[in-house]
Amino acid sequence: MTKLNFDTYLSPFSWRYGTDEMRQIWSEANRRKTWRKVWAELAKAQNKVGLVSKGELDDIIKHQNDIDIERAHKIEKEIYHDVMAEIKTYSEQCKIGGGKIHLGATSTDIIDNAEIYQIKQAVSLTKKNLKELIKSFSVQIKKNQNVVCMGYTHLQPAEPTTLGYRLALYTQDLLWDLEFLEKIEPFIKGKGIKGAVGTAASYEGLLSDKKFDSFYLEKEIMNGLDLDPVDVSGQTYPRKIDLIIIETLANIAATLHKFNFDLRIMQSPNFGEWSEPRSAKRVGSSAMPFKKNPDKAEKVCSICRLVASYLNTAWSNPAMSLLERTLDDSANRRTFLPEGFLAIDECIKTTNAIIKDLVIFEKVIDVNLQKYGIFSCTESLMMELVKKGANRQEMHEVIRENSMLAWENVFLGKKNNLIELLIKDKRVIKFIPADKIKNYFNPKKHIGNAKERTKRFLKKLNRTVL
Repeated sequence: MTKLNFDTYLSPFSWRYGTDEMRQIWSEANRRKTWRKVWAELAKAQNKVGLVSKGELDDIIKHQNDIDIERAHKIEKEIYHDVMAEIKTYSEQCKIGGGKIHLGATSTDIIDNAEIYQIKQAVSLTKKNLKELIKSFSVQIKKNQNVVCMGYTHLQPAEPTTLGYRLALYTQDLLWDLEFLEKIEPFIKGKGIKGAVGTAASYEGLLSDKKFDSFYLEKEIMNGLDLDPVDVSGQTYPRKIDLIIIETLANIAATLHKFNFDLRIMQSPNFGEWSEPRSAKRVGSSAMPFKKNPDKAEKVCSICRLVASYLNTAWSNPAMSLLERTLDDSANRRTFLPEGFLAIDECIKTTNAIIKDLVIFEKVIDVNLQKYGIFSCTESLMMELVKKGANRQEMHEVIRENSMLAWENVFLGKKNNLIELLIKDKRVIKFIPADKIKNYFNPKKHIGNAKERTKRFLKKLNRTVL
């Protein structure tokens, strides 16, 4: 990692959150190298149409990667224009071809195509990491597909499920997130080479005495960048593309937030069924040495909220970009585009580390299942009572009354005595003998088709991702 100056403000994304690989994509050096890549492709195309000589082109290509940020910043302080500062820096280096750099272009012909180039790099890395996360989830699904646990709705015991099936819920969301990311890729298009208001007037002027037109020039340049251009533009590529990207990142954030929020609940002692992995020397609190906080999961939830907050800004930019362009989107895009990807990068990385070594307390799972699963088995009993001739609504009330009494026992720390109460209830044993009632109270058998659905889902993962 690049040596940092901690004597000045640094964004947490500069060193704390995100991977070096994603940071490199959004680095200032890569940004300027990508600008120069666009300028080089512009020069290549202009060489083909006779606007740039072979010697000028070779000079421009020769110095394409000679980034000098210090010099560019010095010039920028004088002229207050970052793109022109880079042009001047590049031109100083190119003694032969410097005078042809940026010929016919406006700033957004360069920076907008460069940003889309960076975005495509970031999307590619995010897809790769998402697939790795899905693979890690699939391992845990397979490992825990037969572990029966209590299901919860409203954070209250509901009916049993399997741990594998619950993990499949998060993985299905991740699979959709991956599919959405792949589906938006065709919408990630560069501005193309269209000039100040999208009409390519400057290029048409340059080519007025040539046999080539601006459409040819644009095609050559965009092919060199391996980017598709939008059909029409103002001065910039449509900022709706940014909104689509942030919406997709926010979708991923929602999935990661849910899993990590659920983990925080399941790690709390009142549930106590899961825990994020912990190293031997990890400290939970500066004041309370005994603490085992789920702080990695909390970090993910915190950062995911930040990603969701970018939606408002990403929406405002296309909605408020007046006529062919206003500049009031520029400053905020310098933040939410790189940080949106870096945030998701950190959250995927952390969640992957958690799920790969997720700690499962099967004995606690079984204790909770035996304590609360008895309640859920009353559904099977109720259906059997109706089969035997009982009134469904009447039996619902009978079971409800007895369940409320059993809950009182549970809340007092006593045994769940629902079975005993039902065995003594004449309204129940009128239809089912007392010695048969216990047969309906095995929560591990009340999981429906959870195991089969989990197997089918794993097969789908194997076909599509793994």
